[in-house]
Amino acid sequence: MQVNGAQLFVRYAYPPNSRGSCGPPDSDALLHYGQSGVTDAGLRELAKGFAGAWPYLELIAGATGNPDPLDYGVVEAYWVGNALLDSVGVRSIGNSMEDRFRARTGHQFPHLMEGVLAGGVPHHSFHVLEIYPWLGLLRDDRRSATALNVLDQCRIRWGEVVAVEGDSALVRSRPLAWDGTALSLGEPVIETAQYAVAGSGFIADLTAGDMVSLHWDWVCDRLTPAQLHRLQHYFARHLKIANSGVEHRGAAIALES
Repeated sequence: MQVNGAQLFVRYAYPPNSRGSCGPPDSDALLHYGQSGVTDAGLRELAKGFAGAWPYLELIAGATGNPDPLDYGVVEAYWVGNALLDSVGVRSIGNSMEDRFRARTGHQFPHLMEGVLAGGVPHHSFHVLEIYPWLGLLRDDRRSATALNVLDQCRIRWGEVVAVEGDSALVRSRPLAWDGTALSLGEPVIETAQYAVAGSGFIADLTAGDMVSLHWDWVCDRLTPAQLHRLQHYFARHLKIANSGVEHRGAAIALES
């Protein structure tokens, strides 16, 4: 059974929220909404508190004539990807970036805009690879391996469930790799990802062989073949831009520093 857009939002927004990275400081409430499947005005207010994701949902909805940023298609477009993304014009994306990030990035704002002009669309991988590095969140005294791990875990990944053990799953996926010049997908590894708390999660009957999406250390959703294809497509699009589509490569600069 397909969940509604608000519930789909919970599945992808909860992992960073539980870490204190994004959204309101009430991750327990978000978890409860996801476990119960309840959608009400309170959930919608929580969603509006995600300063990173919510403006993208508004952008996609507004550009496609949809009055509801939590419509299933809009939410899926941002986290997974679908045809709505290619209906959002460059000017609309640029205006949104101007409103949100010019003040935060200052003289580097034109570098951020290069990703938009190179064909970036409002998909989560666009934010991670083209916007996130210019916000200064990776520029500290940490080793580049740690910065790479943040980029990898923050993106929406995909993988195959190998086994289910209690509230966790073993998932085979391909992590981001950095060779000093370009980002790519590395060889498959087995990682442990949580999918439930005290036996209750967002996905029913998770089993070996399921293709799933991951955000940080959580299994977000079971992917259909079409969704898997679209997630891979839009990630590949933005990875190519990050590696060779822009003059100022924000991700590379962050990893080299």
